[in-house]
Order: sequence, then C-alpha cells, then structure tokens
Amino acid sequence: MLKIVIIGFAVYFAATAIVLQLYQADPENMSWQERETFNLKQIGRLNLGTPRDDVIRLLGSPDISEAKVTDSGEILILFYRTHHVKSDGITTRDECTPLLFKDSKLIAWGADAYSEYQSF
Repeated sequence: MLKIVIIGFAVYFAATAIVLQLYQADPENMSWQERETFNLKQIGRLNLGTPRDDVIRLLGSPDISEAKVTDSGEILILFYRTHHVKSDGITTRDECTPLLFKDSKLIAWGADAYSEYQSF
C-alpha cells in the first residue's frame, strides 16, 4: 500500500513539473484581472533595448497604442493595462503602463516617461 502511495505522489509531481515547464501563458485568453497581474510582472522583467516585436510576443496586443515621428526618429507607445481604476468596462490610459519605443527598441516605460514623450 505504501509503495502505491509513493508511486502516486511521484507521478503527480512529475506531471506537475512537466506542465509547469511546458505551459505558456497566453495574455489573450486571460481575464482582465489575470492580465493586469501578468502584464505588471512581465513589464518588471523587461530590459531597455528590447525589440518591439519581442515585447508584443511576450505581452500580446497592447490595450492602446499611439505613435509619432520626431526629428530624432519614430516614437511608438504601447499601453498595457496594469492596474484597475474604474469598473466601467473600458480600459483607459490611466489604467495602463506605457512602454515607449524609439525605432522599434524599448527606450523607457512608466508615467514619467510618457509625460516626457508628450513634451516632444
């Protein structure tokens, strides 16, 4: 009987380890609460210089985006929802963390970076 219990636990832990290793989170299929937590965690792991396509692959489609061309290059801002403000079913900029890209490379993120962008 003890042998069966030990084998059962071993199979359970092996299956759990395999699932955890192979599981890929898909932001498109998450609830808004799960996505906020996921986005916040993943944004905290980003590095300056990360290519835009890598960020989109990691975080999925942005909730809001905007762009403009300046004398120093193309600036793209992708907004990802990271915190809840109002339960109205609409995602707004104040509920998002902005990620700024210059020539397709991540150059900054956060409210202060977005404020600087607006002054260009």
